[in-house]
Amino acid sequence: MKKRFLVIGLVAALTSSSVIVSCSSDNDDFGTEVAQKSVLTVTLTGDNIATYKTVEIEILETNSGAITKKTLENASAYSFELPYGSYKITANGTVITKDNEEVQVGVTAVQDIKTGVVNLSLPLIIKQFNKDFIIEEVFFAGVKTNDGKNYNNSRYFKITNNTDEVLYADGLMIATSEFFTTVARTVTPNIVDEAFPISAVMVVPDIDKNNDKEFPVQPGSFIVVGDNAIDHTSSNGFDLRKADFEFPSTNPSLGQVDNPAVPNMDIIYTQMTFNMIFLYTTSQQGYALARLPKGQSTSSFLANNKYDYSYTNSAGGVTNKSVYKIPNTWIIDALNTSRDNDFLQILTAPSIDAGWTTASPGYNGKTVRRKVLGLMPNGKNLYKDTNNSTADFVRNSEPSLKNGIVK
Repeated sequence: MKKRFLVIGLVAALTSSSVIVSCSSDNDDFGTEVAQKSVLTVTLTGDNIATYKTVEIEILETNSGAITKKTLENASAYSFELPYGSYKITANGTVITKDNEEVQVGVTAVQDIKTGVVNLSLPLIIKQFNKDFIIEEVFFAGVKTNDGKNYNNSRYFKITNNTDEVLYADGLMIATSEFFTTVARTVTPNIVDEAFPISAVMVVPDIDKNNDKEFPVQPGSFIVVGDNAIDHTSSNGFDLRKADFEFPSTNPSLGQVDNPAVPNMDIIYTQMTFNMIFLYTTSQQGYALARLPKGQSTSSFLANNKYDYSYTNSAGGVTNKSVYKIPNTWIIDALNTSRDNDFLQILTAPSIDAGWTTASPGYNGKTVRRKVLGLMPNGKNLYKDTNNSTADFVRNSEPSLKNGIVK
C-alpha cells in the first residue's frame, strides 16, 4: 500500500505541470506524454480600417498538417488553444475603411509556439492590386505667383506602380483628349467604345534601343513627367528638377527651359505649335495612360490610328477634322476632369473611366489625387482604382510635389 500512495502522490504532482501524464492501473508504467498546450491570441490590425467585417483565420501546423479555422465577424481578435508547434497563420477577408470603402484584405505569418501564452499581431494588407501603372495625380490647374499673375508651368503627371511587382515604364504613352467634358457635340463616327481620340500624345523615350527594360519602377513607387523639369518655386510653383522625364516646348514666350539632366519625352503628335503639350487649367480634359504594344512603334502608331470625324458646328455647317486615336485595348488607365456646373459628357468608355473629378477654378494651386486605401507590404501607399474617377480621386487636393519630389 505504501508504494501505491507514492504513485498517486507523484501523479498529482505531475498533473499540476503543463505535461499531462496518463497512469495505468497499479503498475509503474506512467503512460504516454500528451502535447503541451498554448493559448495563441491573434489580433488583427491595419491602417485606415474602421470595421473588420468578415475575416477568416486559418492556422496550419506545418509538421502534422493539422488545420484550425475561425471566421471573425465584426471582431479583430480571437484566442486559439493550440499544441506547441510551428504554425503558418493566414487571414483573408473584407473590411470597411474609415472612408466607408469595402475592400479585400489578407496577410500571412509564421509563428513558433513554445510557451503557454503567445500574442500575435497580424497587420492586414489591402489586396486591391492592379496589373499595371495608374495615374496617381495630374497637376494641371496652375498657380498664382506671389504678385497675383497666372503661372502656366510646373504642371506634371505622377504615374505610380500600384502593383506588387516591378514594372517598367518603357513604352508608356500619356495622351490628352481631343474632346472636352464640358462641350457636347454629336460627332460622326463616335468611337468612344473602341478608342480614345487625342489632341496630343507623348511616349517614354527609347534611349537604349537594345534594352526594353530601361526604366524599372518598384512596387508603390512612381515616375514624374513634368512640364519643364526646373525649380519653379520662385514663381510659387514646384521644384521639378528631380523629375524622371519632362515635356518642354520651344515656345520662348512661355519661358520654357530644357533641363539637360532630365530626358525629354518623345512628343509624337500634338496639335499645338512649338512641339508642345499643354494641360488646360480649366478642368475639362481627359487623360489616358497607355502602353505601346510590342511590335508597335511610334511611326506605326501614326500610320494606323488616324481618326477622321465631323460634327455640325454652331453656325449650322459641318466641321471635318482629322486627328489620332489610341485603341482602348492599349489603355491601362484614364482620367476625366470637369467642373461642377459644366459637366456634360465622359470622354472614355465607362469600363476605362466611368466618372470624373476636378481641380477648379484655374490657377488655384490644387490638384486631383488618388485616394489611399492602405499600405503595401513594403510600406508604400496602395491606391484606390475602380475605374471611376468620381470615387477614386480626391478633388481640389494639395499637390503631392508641393515640397519637391521625394521617393
